[in-house]
Amino acid sequence: MEEKKRLEKVLAFIKERGWTYKECEEDGCGSIDFEYRGVSYHIWEFYDKEWGVETNVRHGGAMEELTGDYESELLTIMEDWR
Repeated sequence: MEEKKRLEKVLAFIKERGWTYKECEEDGCGSIDFEYRGVSYHIWEFYDKEWGVETNVRHGGAMEELTGDYESELLTIMEDWR
């Protein structure tokens, strides 16, 4: 069975906006570092009995963990940026 590539919608959104980014995958977990208006943002995926991400997209300098449908939550936050 083919494993679903996670964070693909977030990555498509970043590419669509033309933001500078770097992505990698390690141990099946995705990682995206990108810049928006000169601020560096990070999305690091993890698995600890459930999938989630550690990210600073909501608060810039402060990291938080999102679980569940984290990709939709990330997109909702990023789509609000003006």
